[in-house]
Amino acid sequence: MSGWDQAALSIAVFLPALGAIVVGFLPRGRDALARWLGVAFTGGALLVGIAMLFGFHYGAHVGLQFEINVNWITAIGAHYHLGVDGISLPLFELTLLLSFLCAVYTTKIMPSGPSVKAFVALVLLLETGMAGTFVAFDLILFIAFWEMVLIPMYFVIGLWGSGNREYAATKFLLYTLVGSLFMLLGFLGMFFFSHPHSFEIPVLQKFGAAGGFSHGVGLLLFGAVFLGFAVKVPMWPFHTWLPDAHTEAPTVGSVLLAGILLKMGGYGFIRIAFGILPDAARSWAPVLAVLAGIAIVYASLACLAQRDLKRLIAFSSVGHMGFVILGIATMTTVGVNAAVFVMVAHGIITGLLFFEVGSIYDRYHTRDIGELGGGLAKAMPHLGWVFAATCIASLGLPPLPGFWGEVLSMFSAFHPGPGLSVALFRTVMVFAGIGTILTSGYLLWTIQRVDYGLLPDRWRDTRLRDMLPVEWVSWGPLLAGMLAVAVWPAIVFGITNDAVSALTRLFGG
Repeated sequence: MSGWDQAALSIAVFLPALGAIVVGFLPRGRDALARWLGVAFTGGALLVGIAMLFGFHYGAHVGLQFEINVNWITAIGAHYHLGVDGISLPLFELTLLLSFLCAVYTTKIMPSGPSVKAFVALVLLLETGMAGTFVAFDLILFIAFWEMVLIPMYFVIGLWGSGNREYAATKFLLYTLVGSLFMLLGFLGMFFFSHPHSFEIPVLQKFGAAGGFSHGVGLLLFGAVFLGFAVKVPMWPFHTWLPDAHTEAPTVGSVLLAGILLKMGGYGFIRIAFGILPDAARSWAPVLAVLAGIAIVYASLACLAQRDLKRLIAFSSVGHMGFVILGIATMTTVGVNAAVFVMVAHGIITGLLFFEVGSIYDRYHTRDIGELGGGLAKAMPHLGWVFAATCIASLGLPPLPGFWGEVLSMFSAFHPGPGLSVALFRTVMVFAGIGTILTSGYLLWTIQRVDYGLLPDRWRDTRLRDMLPVEWVSWGPLLAGMLAVAVWPAIVFGITNDAVSALTRLFGG
């Protein structure tokens, strides 16, 4: 293995953290420099990620690539173990891309708050925590990156958010902190009940696949990590922090929260909960499937009742992530592939939607759908059609980006893995299908109420500027990505399938 292969992941993960330190030492008043340094450091990490795409062995290798594994905390046997496979790679690259686009966006559009350079530094720290979570293969390293995200996002919401930001930030902190404590207990249990004791995920996966954890112990350990991952997804009924956090967060915070942070929970379920505890997962899978079905229908009904455009998009994330959990719960290759695809598509689409809602608010100074009153497409044609196209992409209709992952999640529920109740999963599939119909309803209704009709009189004397150059630049790659995964879903499935197949073989999927 070359030095580049061993260093690439570390460079991509920690370059933004280095940027946060550099920005933190800037003198007062150098706000413009701080913004452009954010672009430089996130852009550097993205360039490393792009180089990794060209060096990744697609379809020829099911193990870890760009791997580095050295002793880290010898006293407890923790390793600095980074690597990437077909499951990690799409989510890792999405993290680098969205972080870079957020940095570009903030060069011209910055939320009001105490300090520009503090905001940029916090977003850079967020990127390191998010990216590291997807490539850490030691449980202690994993939770270190996982927790690195918590404090920066708390301050991003609490200091740069809107009216009720303190409440939303505190709620986010408490929910995720409690979930993380249970998850840490689960990780410690995996260490002490494994033989030999290990925190390394590949070692624990082999131990779990061989039946190393007794059924009772496995059920308890799964329940502990379930709470941590379920809060982050978030699964119903652990979702109540999400609408508040999204509603009050600044635009960039909402983009990263929806585009990346929610995926950390789904990834944790795939890599750790199901990957290490397959026997216990089979017992818990029906519970996850039922909760996923409830989330899909509940979120769609909640969206129909929303007046705040941003809160509507936030609730929609609960439903879309329900398809992720449903696909994982089937314990099949098709289902897990579908789950990863939904996470990637949702990150692109919903990240773009939160960008657009932020720009709509900047122009109207309201997110109330009734006050907006329609006519957006007439007043600002470019913003109007981009918003409509993104909503339609989220519908889940063929061949739109939302279609491939959601329909395959339902297909996998029709044929769940060995030992799972076919009747239960097919029942959940029916409710998921109802949820997709309701999703189409609320999104089309949203387009009608926001885009169509005549511009209300109260806005006709208001200067409503159409899309800015910085919006075209920061949204353009997401529009291109949205189109690419719609017409050529093999972009994602071709990367994930080998790694997913290897993982599902551990639990007979």
